[in-house]
Parts: sequence; C-alpha cells; structure tokens
Amino acid sequence: MTTRQASDFAQLAASIKQAGLLRRRRGNYYVRMTANLLVYAGAWVAFALLGDSWWQLAVAVVLAVMSTQLSFIGHDAGHKQIFSSRKWNEITGLVHSGLVGVSYGWWVGKHNRHHANPNHEDEDPDVDISVLAFTQRQGAAKSGPLRWIASHQAALFFPLLLLEGFALHWHSIRHSGRERYLMIANVVVYLAVVFWVLSPVYAVAFILVHQALWGFYMGCSFAPNHKGMPVLSAGHTLDFLRKQVLTSRNVRGGWFVDLLLGGLNYQIEHHLFPSMPRPHLRHAQVIVREFCAQHGISYAQCGLFRSYGYVLQHLHEVAAPLRERRV
Repeated sequence: MTTRQASDFAQLAASIKQAGLLRRRRGNYYVRMTANLLVYAGAWVAFALLGDSWWQLAVAVVLAVMSTQLSFIGHDAGHKQIFSSRKWNEITGLVHSGLVGVSYGWWVGKHNRHHANPNHEDEDPDVDISVLAFTQRQGAAKSGPLRWIASHQAALFFPLLLLEGFALHWHSIRHSGRERYLMIANVVVYLAVVFWVLSPVYAVAFILVHQALWGFYMGCSFAPNHKGMPVLSAGHTLDFLRKQVLTSRNVRGGWFVDLLLGGLNYQIEHHLFPSMPRPHLRHAQVIVREFCAQHGISYAQCGLFRSYGYVLQHLHEVAAPLRERRV
C-alpha cells in the first residue's frame, strides 16, 4: 500500500466531516423508533383481539416486517449511529434485538468482524456459512449433504433464507453468553403467548409464517451488499478505502428502497463510515461516488432485483465444479 493510497481515505473522511455527515440525528431516530414500536405493539394487540383465526397469518406478516425494522435499529445502535453515549446505544440495541430474539452481544461481535474484513474468505464470518460456498475452495471442502446443497445453492438460496430467522434464534442462544437466558426466556414467552391464544394448528402456522418471513426479509436485506463481489484471501494488499469499496455493492432506489432495506442499500458508505447515522448515508453517497470516480476506484451500484441476479450468478458459478460428475 502506497503513502498516497493511505492518505486517500483521510482526504475523503475530511470531506465527509466538513459536510457535517457524522453528526447525530437523534430526532430522526426518535420518530423512527416510536413509529416502529407503535406498529409492532399494535400488531400484538391485533393478535390478542383476533383470537383463533386464519386472519392471524396477516398479523404474522406484519410482525415479520416490523421485526426486521426493529433489527435495523439494533444494527444502527450496534454501530453507535444513534447516540454519542455508548451506554444509550447499547440499551437501544439490547431492547430492539431482545424484542426479536437476537443476542445483541453475539451479533455485534460477529458483525464487527465482518466490517473489519468484508468478503474475506478466512476472516469474514458472513462468508463462512455451512450450507453455502462463496469460493471454489469452500465448495471443495464440503462433503455429504452439504456438498449436494452447495452444488445447487443458486436454486436453493431463497428457500434457505426462510430458515434464517430460526438460525438467528439458535445462534443467539448458543453463542450469547450471559444473554443466553434472556434469549431462552424470549422463546418461551413467545411460544406461550402464541399457543395460549391460538389452537395448535393455527399456532404452528403463525410461527412458521412469522419466523420464515422475518428470516427471508433479513436475508434479502443483507445478501445484496457483498455477495457476488470480489472475495479476498490472505495476502491481499488493498488499503482500507479500496477494501471496503471494492467488496461492497450499493442498491439503487429512492425513499422506498431506503426504508425497505434500512439504509443498507448504501453499503459502500456504511462500510467506510459505520457510525454515520442512517439519514446521512444518501448525502454521503454523492461525495463518495465522486471521490471514487476521481481516483479510479470501481464503485458498484445496481437495482435491487439486479443485485439478486448477481448473487445467484456468483453462487451458480462457484458451485459449477460440484455439479460435475466424479470420474
């Protein structure tokens, strides 16, 4: 890495700071959090009033959407985007993550490792998924049922996302340390409430719809950000700026995509400035994209559905050797 490359990020950071884009936006977050919690609470009130009915599946859909929106707030709190105080960010993160049954401590630790080495084959936990292969080396290491799943991973990718919510609960209980008991309590209370109000058939259907759609929405929000972008390995020589930009992809869209993806559609800017409040990301994009153009740094951006196409294309190509018949 040259001295010039090392100074590039300092120059960009100075421009971002001068534009005031690192200032907190507490008012925006207060409105966002209040609206989310009111809708979330209202859905549970509707659940209680509806009783034993198939209409509860509509409530499950609303809860899946709002569980993801609460998770986005937990994500922002984990990056200290909301408050200057570490204490209040942690409280906010614990509350929002706790409501959806995800361990805040486990997830923040895992996510910070991802930010430090995005799309790194050996160091990014988000490319270390047992049922998927993001490089041919990962694919070659799989055997048995996991090899078969990986060989068809492009076709199975979206169906597998339906299990992501259940996986998040399991990992939260398994790896959360002192939070483990809170995570177990969350599951117990959730199941008790659902089975108290609903008969067994309705209860199981409600749980499957709620948890499967929540996991699907979460997976669809995070997958476009890095999957299908260059995967790094040990010995790469990229500086911080280029490492973050070249392994990330932005998703084009207006206010609806911003809301739908919780600001994760500005993945490049988020990775360069993780503590930047979500409302500032779209303004930072103008500065970052122009800076990258001036310095000859590739800046990836596409539409939402095209981003999924890139993900599936990458998964299909990586799995090609696994689909070949063994001689």
